[in-house]
Amino acid sequence: MKKLFTLCCASLLAACSSHTPDSKAALDGEVFYLQRIALPPAATLDVSLLDVSLADAPAVTLARQSGKVSGQVPLPFHLQYNPAQVKPGHRYAVSARIELDGKLLFISTEQHSVKLDGNDPQPLRIKVDQVR
Repeated sequence: MKKLFTLCCASLLAACSSHTPDSKAALDGEVFYLQRIALPPAATLDVSLLDVSLADAPAVTLARQSGKVSGQVPLPFHLQYNPAQVKPGHRYAVSARIELDGKLLFISTEQHSVKLDGNDPQPLRIKVDQVR
């Protein structure tokens, strides 16, 4: 009986270990705009992976990359997220914005949906539009 209990526990642990809370998945891509202007050296890029399922509630952020821009467009990004946070039936999207000293310069105006099922085309291309 003791061996059977030990075998059951070992099987249960093996099944649980395939989806550890520390497992990660990632989305890679680039942010671009069509205007032929250079970004100021102090500009910052913020890219977020959001759960946009609820229309009447703020989006939930699953992953975010934020930092100083290095170079010019296209600007690469890498969003690492926990696949255990992905819920069946929910909708997910990637958004991006470029700021300078807290002032918004560019923002994504179209929804860039992702399924997070491993079949999303990568690299993602996120277009941002200039704010006037």
